[in-house]
Amino acid sequence: MMSDQTEMVQEEKKENEERITFSQILYDWSGTLLMAIVVILLIMTFFLRQITVKGDSMNDTLQSQDRLLVYSFMYEPQNGDIVIVTHGESLDEPIIKRVIAKAGQRLQINYETNEVAVDGVVLQESYIKGRTIKLQNPTPIPEVIPAGYVFVMGDNREDSLDSRSVRVGLVPVENIIGKAFWRIQPFETFGGVQ
Repeated sequence: MMSDQTEMVQEEKKENEERITFSQILYDWSGTLLMAIVVILLIMTFFLRQITVKGDSMNDTLQSQDRLLVYSFMYEPQNGDIVIVTHGESLDEPIIKRVIAKAGQRLQINYETNEVAVDGVVLQESYIKGRTIKLQNPTPIPEVIPAGYVFVMGDNREDSLDSRSVRVGLVPVENIIGKAFWRIQPFETFGGVQ
């Protein structure tokens, strides 16, 4: 009889240990999951963002509905970068364009030859689609891009609302969300963006 009681006590103790172990595991996992969510939210807030391409202005480099990762932490625009520009005062939503010239650079666009030159050097733009046309309501291009601004254009030069238009004009650097660097969808084109 004593051994039956001992066995029952041992079984009860074992069940309690298993229950404690399961609840501890559940508690540990939930803490780890919560920490992972917080870290992901911090990364997505301060370092990376996800954006979906809308429209054809960056064809053939990007297609409408492509989903991109955008690097934003301490980002400084460079020529050739594909950037996301906030809506600013005249646009309804953010736009995706390529930086053509930045502050202190001289920009010339020859609409007859479709050539874009920065600091006197004609850009080799294998990524463009169509001709570089003069848009309706063009904006005057300053001789030198002023401090704090960049000049942006879409890769689909015949169908892009960009710095050539008075609706966009020169883009203040503070209106740039960040640089698109990775395509996450569609999966068949998963990879870096240039």
